[in-house]
Amino acid sequence: MVAALLTDLFETHRPHLLSVAYRLTGSVADAEDAVQESWLRLAVARQHEIEDLRAWLTTVVSRICLDRLRSASARREQYVGQWLPEPIVTSPLPSSTPDPLAAVVRKQDARFAALVVMDTLTPPQRVAFVLHDGFSVPFDEIADILGVSTEAARALATRARKALAHTPEPVTDTEHDAAVQQLLEALYRGDVDAVVAALHPDVRTIGDAGGTTATAINVVAGVDKNARLWLGLRTRYGFDDPATYQAGAFEFVLVNGQLGMLMHERASENGRPGTPPRVYGYTVRDGKVWGIYDLVNPAKLKGLRLPH
Repeated sequence: MVAALLTDLFETHRPHLLSVAYRLTGSVADAEDAVQESWLRLAVARQHEIEDLRAWLTTVVSRICLDRLRSASARREQYVGQWLPEPIVTSPLPSSTPDPLAAVVRKQDARFAALVVMDTLTPPQRVAFVLHDGFSVPFDEIADILGVSTEAARALATRARKALAHTPEPVTDTEHDAAVQQLLEALYRGDVDAVVAALHPDVRTIGDAGGTTATAINVVAGVDKNARLWLGLRTRYGFDDPATYQAGAFEFVLVNGQLGMLMHERASENGRPGTPPRVYGYTVRDGKVWGIYDLVNPAKLKGLRLPH
């Protein structure tokens, strides 16, 4: 096959492959690396033997991602604190250059709460679920990727589906935005009752710094603990100071397609500690904030796709 034609054909499949790889790994870096590796494998493959290029590339990317998932599982045993997926952070404003990954996170199973639960699955469960339920790959093909029987592949997807059944259903953008803004406005005012009212009874905060800087090492669960935590951080990081907002320290962003916040890097000043860049994502349930994600490990912030 002529090299230029092969390149063009591959590029038509790149958005699909990125979607597969990101949902399989929960990592922007791993997804992009897996897609690039699939291109290298295609370039040296016997292309005349490939009957369905999209299916062939999907299989190749899935096998690469399966290896990366197993490697990530080993890394997590040594990880400091909580492990969260790598977010895709985009501008709320329309972009003149479409980003394939920005389109990926409009899908329900790529929203942050779903990815958090998928991170608890075994690598084979995740592969079976994502490929079958997300991309309609037949179980016999999934079985071949995993090296198991068709029945075993089907059972893996079933177990994954049961685990994901406890994930909050994605709400409309309007409901999500209203709940997040209600919490942030309550924090800005320092209104304890309003903060409590904005939090879901089962709220939890999960921080992921990988030992690089300060965040909650353990999951903070419950309204009382979360209210105390965020009201304390309100003063620590300047949520209570209008000058902080005027100085551009905070920026509203989309975290996996839903309203979140980016705190830009800040040096220590006026008795307040400095902070590296950090991203706050939220999950809303029953009109209240159910999940708060403090993402600050720089290795997890490679998915910032904002105009400079």
